[in-house]
Amino acid sequence: MLKQTIQPFRINLNRFASSSSKWKHFYDNCVRTITSNTSTESTTSYTVPKEKVECIVIGAGVVGIAVARALALKGRDVLVIESAPTFGTCTSSRNSEVIHAGIYYPHNSFKALFCVRGREMLYEYCSKHNIPQKQIGKLIVATRSSEIPKLNDIINRGIQNGVDSLRMMDGAEAMKMEPELQCVKAILSPLSGIVDSHSLMLSLVGEAENHGATFTYNSTVTGGHLEGNQICLHISETKSIKEWNGTSILRPELVLMPKLVVNSAGLSAPILAKRFTGLQSRVIPPAYYARGCYFTLSNTKATPFRHLIYPIPEDGGLGVHVTIDLNGQVKFGPDVEWIDGVDDTSSFLNNKCRSC
Repeated sequence: MLKQTIQPFRINLNRFASSSSKWKHFYDNCVRTITSNTSTESTTSYTVPKEKVECIVIGAGVVGIAVARALALKGRDVLVIESAPTFGTCTSSRNSEVIHAGIYYPHNSFKALFCVRGREMLYEYCSKHNIPQKQIGKLIVATRSSEIPKLNDIINRGIQNGVDSLRMMDGAEAMKMEPELQCVKAILSPLSGIVDSHSLMLSLVGEAENHGATFTYNSTVTGGHLEGNQICLHISETKSIKEWNGTSILRPELVLMPKLVVNSAGLSAPILAKRFTGLQSRVIPPAYYARGCYFTLSNTKATPFRHLIYPIPEDGGLGVHVTIDLNGQVKFGPDVEWIDGVDDTSSFLNNKCRSC
């Protein structure tokens, strides 16, 4: 079984081993160790190759890519490990592609602070790197009078968070802006917008690689353990995880020992953290999973809306809203369906986000 994995594993390692001389020893050592321990059919156990690296980022979604870029710009040696065949295949490409203004979050929370500052930085980055984006604005609407107090709370929170240019308007003014809309009152957020998420990720990957970061795909971090103060990551080919029966011992094909590790595995991050033997469970936040679907508006000659349109937020999300992409395509969503959890294989491969 292990012999069958050597050749594809050799090719996968070569993807980042050949990118720079610093990985040459790493690659040769890994292949030599595996090969030497599979020379006879009678071998039932083998020494897993180990190697020290400086920085590892787990997951090549938009967060992981941005982290890798930031570390590379600081001169750090960075290896990004992604289970999928390429970057951004999960939630980073399954969302509304909205640039949020920072309205909803509790005052002085990290989410509020990061969203407001992040929005400013994102518009600046997109402008500098010619990434398609458009500041089309957003309407948050109350469809009945009982929702108006909640709308007042939202605008007050947004003002507290430092979101500029928010304005309350009556239903007639909002419906004049959007003739297909029905509402009694609305908040206008001119700073909200949309972005081409793939172009954004492509730019971030390019910058990270230009500054020395290495991306390896079809490689999965299945867990880890602590040796003193050193964290050790267990790595296997994605193909071997897909063939795993879920009950046998999952042995790593490689162990990496980074000085710094960033777990940006998206929805799988909490589950993966629980598979780090020696990591205290109290530092791992609980995970609550919900599945959402988007619905495309078709058979229309012209886009019926010019702004993003959001309802009053609901439990689990911002409600089913109207989004427009840069091609003028209108989508409604996402809805919310709470789910209990996912199986181990799905958590490794981070494919639970592909339900819809």
